[in-house]
Amino acid sequence: MHRTLTFPDHLRLIDERSAAFRVAVAAAPDLDAQVPTCPGWTLFDLVRHLGEGRRKWAAIVAAGPADAPPDRSVWGGEAAPRDRAALLDWWTASARQLLDALREAGPDRGCWTWWDTSQSPQNSGAGARHQLQEIAVHTYDAQLALGAPQPLPAEVALDGVEEFLSTCSATTSAWPHEPAAIDFRATEDRSWRLWLSADGAKAATAAGEDPAAADASAQGAASELVLVFYGRVPVDSLKLDGDRRLFDLLIAWEPE
Repeated sequence: MHRTLTFPDHLRLIDERSAAFRVAVAAAPDLDAQVPTCPGWTLFDLVRHLGEGRRKWAAIVAAGPADAPPDRSVWGGEAAPRDRAALLDWWTASARQLLDALREAGPDRGCWTWWDTSQSPQNSGAGARHQLQEIAVHTYDAQLALGAPQPLPAEVALDGVEEFLSTCSATTSAWPHEPAAIDFRATEDRSWRLWLSADGAKAATAAGEDPAAADASAQGAASELVLVFYGRVPVDSLKLDGDRRLFDLLIAWEPE
């Protein structure tokens, strides 16, 4: 039976993926290596982006309920250094700031988030869940820059499929096409359904749903599903059934 990840699980996995990211950066022959999945970015750019983002989210969580994220003056004081050893230490400190802020806040403290119309709550617990996916996907980016990409760990990816659908896909903005249901099936024996209608998009686990009721479905390992969601691999890398046009419409959709 699938075990739902808890807040301590998310913190543990953030720490693990942060360490994996550091290992990938430390192994790179050159910080100017291009990152294929982030066009125009070098590995240094990727580290700077991920480190600055974690410092920003540490400040967001620490600030508590708010109508906007803290100003950069609150969290952006220490620039990413160019020296590799110093950069690695700067990244480690960035991840530590995020983890310290999350531990201090606990899972239920409210905070600003950009997903106010999604199914995910606006609190530090949901923030931790999303931060895990941000770090995991960018760890894949760093590994790819070395020519040695690895799948996302299964427990990270399984949580990531559900997190993406409930945070990034779910919305109250109207779906501008005919109503539809799309199933996403992980080969690890988990399934989710995304309903699309004039009321927006709503996601849920597909346990007990009739597979024949879906208008389209996509199947692959959970890691593959997450990497498709974040545009790291093409949707055609999955096993697609039903109305394949729905995937193109979903990718092109930009809810208000």
